[in-house]
Amino acid sequence: MAYTLVVKSLLLAVLILIPFLTNSYFAYQLGLYLLYGMVGQGIALCWGKGGFLPLGQALFFGIGAYISGTILQDSVGWLSVISALILSILIPAFIAGLVGLLVFDRQIGSGPYFSLITLALSLLGYQLANSQVWITGGFNGLTGIGGLPGIDSYGSLYFFIVGALAISTFVLVYLIRTPFGQLLEAVRENEERTQFLGINTSLVKAAAFAISGAIAGLAGAFFAPHQGIVTPQVVGFILSAELVIWAAVGGRFGFIGPIVGAVLIGFLASGLRDSFAYWEVGVALVFILVVLRMPGGISGMVTSLLRRFNIDILSNNVSSRSQIIPKKNNLRKPVLKFDNVSVKVGNVSILDNLSFTIENPGVHCLIGPNGAGKTSALNALTGKLDYNTGNVYWSGKSLKGIRPFRTPKIGIGRKLQVPSIFSNLTVRQNIDIAIWVNRLNIKHLFSLRPYSWGTNLLKDLEESFPFLNKTDVHAGTLSVGQRQMLDFAMTVLAEPDLILLDEPCAGLSKYETEKMILAISKLAKTSKATFIIVEHDMHVVELLSDNVFVMHQGKLLAQGSLEEIRANKEVQVVYAGGSK
Repeated sequence: MAYTLVVKSLLLAVLILIPFLTNSYFAYQLGLYLLYGMVGQGIALCWGKGGFLPLGQALFFGIGAYISGTILQDSVGWLSVISALILSILIPAFIAGLVGLLVFDRQIGSGPYFSLITLALSLLGYQLANSQVWITGGFNGLTGIGGLPGIDSYGSLYFFIVGALAISTFVLVYLIRTPFGQLLEAVRENEERTQFLGINTSLVKAAAFAISGAIAGLAGAFFAPHQGIVTPQVVGFILSAELVIWAAVGGRFGFIGPIVGAVLIGFLASGLRDSFAYWEVGVALVFILVVLRMPGGISGMVTSLLRRFNIDILSNNVSSRSQIIPKKNNLRKPVLKFDNVSVKVGNVSILDNLSFTIENPGVHCLIGPNGAGKTSALNALTGKLDYNTGNVYWSGKSLKGIRPFRTPKIGIGRKLQVPSIFSNLTVRQNIDIAIWVNRLNIKHLFSLRPYSWGTNLLKDLEESFPFLNKTDVHAGTLSVGQRQMLDFAMTVLAEPDLILLDEPCAGLSKYETEKMILAISKLAKTSKATFIIVEHDMHVVELLSDNVFVMHQGKLLAQGSLEEIRANKEVQVVYAGGSK
């Protein structure tokens, strides 16, 4: 953290000294590229941190420029300038946030659609800027734009641009260190798991896009007095594409990289433009080389080199868990009921009038041959799979149409069939996100306080699975068994009333299986939760189950104690479970 602060302070000092070390024209050019770098920072927030690529970021840059240019066409004072800055931030932020909400709502993996829609919006913005002459000046653009009161556009305006850049960098670096930033990275890593941990990923991504729009608008607000003219090109696709290239070349996983990329490519293009007729080809080749060989860009390459010398420039939000957060008391009656639930995909019946009721807490095992519909039943319960007929009730309330991110709020926690964790986040960060389920609200989202939260259950889990204490280890380096254990820990840390575990012992060694069984058994005894475990290992079923449900071809075949299930002739015909 200290190393990072020193580097950023040195870079800021260099930028401030540039006008004194060079000439005013060089500083003027650099100011323009710094503004482009600010827009690139917003792209890095969305693309590098959130995993979704905006292809029309120039639209928000241009909107900010047109707003600022319109106001600065007249002789104005500082009050008008401040109003222009505020409007240039808020209007692009609102438009970006609204677009994000509309595009991301309900669908996981909507990134490609989002990219194409932002591209289309940029093209639309260019057409409107050309055609709406009464607002934009048309092809000729807005002209006669004055500078800031008493500020020389070729002189001291540069320092205002550096100040705006410093503010945007500080805000973004702080945001990414907060729970909001960590949740955004979790969305990039595993959006489905993030939803099952109670996070509305659509809102997280839309908020990030709104922030990127606000930063682009702020840069546009300074572009107008800097250039003295705003033309339709500032909202068009060509600039949008260049911004993406600069962010990629500099490094999309941080906020310094886009600035470096914009400055380097900007000056490179400026130098080639007058001496090389095909300078665009040179820039394109640089971009292709970076994408193929250096996906982290220049800053990623520098980071890798520093790590070879054991210098880690990434800050870590590690603090002691000094505050124990209790579970919120739930007053619901824990009764689960499947009432003639059917799911068909084409002519294939996945669930066929599935009906059963669970009224008592304890461990209920759901078994059956592969393809029996066990996981599909959990999918229908948690909103991952829509059912055609019938209904599912939890605590007397219908779950028809429920969305996965809402299930933790009604006391349902789910572990997916394949270990589903955040591989590029540390063990500590995975655990943090799980602790925040049903405990994090809007006032905590941009605070560092939630990193100090802990629970008594976490202490018990750390005793059962000691590797959870290795907080700085990246989850992607864990063994398959440890990933299963981490996934289990993340599921139960919210202390849900209904815990759904889909094959929690799959891929575990015999020793690891015994540890998992012991942890589940202990939690079942100390909590009042209802467990539904999908499992093929009959040893696990034998040691844990209070009640067993057998499914076959999407229907309930039998239910009862394990002894009753073993004696059932129909079950013997269709299913023979194994054990380790």
